[in-house]
Amino acid sequence: MKCPNCQSPNQAGSKYCGVCGNKLLLLCPKCSFENAPVNFFCNECGQELASPVRDESRELSFDEKLKKIQKYLPEGITQKILAQRDRIEGERKQVFVMFCDMQGFTELSDILGSEGAYTIMDKIYEILIHKVHDYEGTVAALSLITLL
Repeated sequence: MKCPNCQSPNQAGSKYCGVCGNKLLLLCPKCSFENAPVNFFCNECGQELASPVRDESRELSFDEKLKKIQKYLPEGITQKILAQRDRIEGERKQVFVMFCDMQGFTELSDILGSEGAYTIMDKIYEILIHKVHDYEGTVAALSLITLL
């Protein structure tokens, strides 16, 4: 298997790269979940790891798009927006903008690699998003900028 870190070839069944020492994991071509090198199917989505993913570049339906964005919206806000869809107007309101900076993120990324850092940040974002939703807030943008 090819090392995701240094792209060096390794023997089948190897747990660590013989060149850079990186832990060898199979990334699922469908969901990018990190699987053990012995897996034939993804532990996250069930995708066969040896076969290519079907092209899903078709246009999503309105309901599919709605379902995708609902995880970023507070519960019930979707129905509120759809109920007023024909008369949505702008409004003035006081807002709170939150900026978070993670101390030591670059060093953590060096240790965990980009996939490991992404996994941790995804969990942190999920916690923060739910906290914002607890106060009926909306997450307008998430960004992860790393200078390595």
